[in-house]
Amino acid sequence: MSGFIGGVHRQQTVLFPETLDDYVSGENPVRFIDAFVDSLDLRAMGFTHAAPLDEGRPPYDPSVLLKLYLYGYLNKVRSTRRLERECQRNVEAMWLMGKLAPDFKTIADFRRDNCEHLRSVFRELVALCKGLDLLDTDLVAIDGSKFKAMNSPKRHFTPASLKVSLATLDEKIARYLRELDENDKKEAREERLPSRIPDLEAKIAKLKERREQHAALLSRMEISGETEVSLTDPDSRMMRTHGTFDLCYNTQIAVEAKNKLIVAYDVSNRASDDKELASMAERAREAIGVERLNAVADKGYFSGPQVQACTENGITPFVPEINVRSGAAMREGISPKFTKDRFHYDRASDVVVCPAGHRMDPLGPGFNLGGKPGHIARRGQAYRTRECSYCPHFMGPCTHDPKGRQIIRDEFENAMDAMRERVRTSEGRRIVRLRQELVEHPFGTLKRGFQQGHLLLRGLRKTTGEMGLSLIAYDMRRVINIVGTNRLVAATYRA
Repeated sequence: MSGFIGGVHRQQTVLFPETLDDYVSGENPVRFIDAFVDSLDLRAMGFTHAAPLDEGRPPYDPSVLLKLYLYGYLNKVRSTRRLERECQRNVEAMWLMGKLAPDFKTIADFRRDNCEHLRSVFRELVALCKGLDLLDTDLVAIDGSKFKAMNSPKRHFTPASLKVSLATLDEKIARYLRELDENDKKEAREERLPSRIPDLEAKIAKLKERREQHAALLSRMEISGETEVSLTDPDSRMMRTHGTFDLCYNTQIAVEAKNKLIVAYDVSNRASDDKELASMAERAREAIGVERLNAVADKGYFSGPQVQACTENGITPFVPEINVRSGAAMREGISPKFTKDRFHYDRASDVVVCPAGHRMDPLGPGFNLGGKPGHIARRGQAYRTRECSYCPHFMGPCTHDPKGRQIIRDEFENAMDAMRERVRTSEGRRIVRLRQELVEHPFGTLKRGFQQGHLLLRGLRKTTGEMGLSLIAYDMRRVINIVGTNRLVAATYRA
């Protein structure tokens, strides 16, 4: 008697189930993927080859390839070559594909050609979640995270790095040319020196070619005003992530507060989040289908124009203020007791009261505030007081301006003041604390659980589509865990 559990002999006849369907249980997630994709009108969404051809070789049904991608991203398989292998050996993939096994090039072409249409698939999934009453209609949390681009830092340049590279290349070329000259002089006396590098002529030619490329890049950047260039993925940008710098894309998501489901997303190559609040909140409001919505974000989204745009569109923002006790105030020698946030504005009388208790009156009818290129032009109002010269804080911790301290309020300050008051309330503090719990969970799941912290495609258009697949897979995993496959399949067929 053997002491181990025995297997079946490889040459023994085995009676397999009569159908492939018997291998897939009723609660298997592939049944929801199949039902969900079958419920979509891919032709209306614009997917390629959604309409059958009357002549020529018939293409694969786009619904079959979409099912394969959703299955792959749900199971940490994003490579097209690995997806090709899964179709040949994975019983779940065989069931889902009807035993079709497209080659990796066909699979890759589908993703490349339909990047824009994946956003429609995401919206349909959010609509299904809304129909199952899984979405919070009151609050969303907004945040961004950096995902590494398909571009080596060695193929990323700035004007400064190009100048250093040109100097280094010139030095190498000059050194190799000197070595060639020395060898030529010794050749007549049969004392040719052994070269440190074989084929010096070929090496010099390659260095000169690289120098020409870098010089052309530098000239292009000086003419166009570009500050950085990436050769492999031109749309990627250098961004700070986890204390270091890397070439990335900035993925923005809006997460509802009930089940931590992503209801809206976008991808940009802007490193900063200060221009994303209004657009992301509006996307979330439309996805949930409500007239008014609360939106919470971190300090990186603190921006007057964005807060004003939110309030005008039915969005109530909760964004904690950036620490104004550092930065410009510290450089100007202003004490933390006299930073701008310490000056109280009385809206009824249109005056500012300074920390010393002096009344600061408006100067004139207001003026246009200048700004850096690309910034929003805005109206502003300056406030001063004649009491500055008699104040003990004058030319000290408050100001070093001989004319006295001046406070400027722009046209967005009223909306910012209202938000500051909201954030200071007990409910506002609770919402701000809740933000991290809501929005960090999806990013942690994507980067750690799904192992999708880096991108496989290049270009903003393609990476947006790739992130769409990742976020659809995240929402699918969440709703399957919350609701269960059987209920989801039934809801999909009812819809």
